[in-house]
Amino acid sequence: MERYRTRGTCSREIEFEITEDGIVKSVRFIGGCPGNTQAVAKLAEGRKAEEVVSLLKGVQCRNGTSCPDQLAAAIENYIKN
Repeated sequence: MERYRTRGTCSREIEFEITEDGIVKSVRFIGGCPGNTQAVAKLAEGRKAEEVVSLLKGVQCRNGTSCPDQLAAAIENYIKN
């Protein structure tokens, strides 16, 4: 399980898991709006990590980011490392 500290959002952290073949297995937001973060997590699970980044990167809420944008940043950071 990977952990990512969010910046600029109501959620404080994202826990996620990506399989060896690059599929998002699970996503859990710590904090934030429960309905929205649960929906984003369910929509991301089962998709290729690159697809999730492509879909969510740049989604804006406030402070120049959003929970979906932070998930994209977390996955992108994971892919690069």
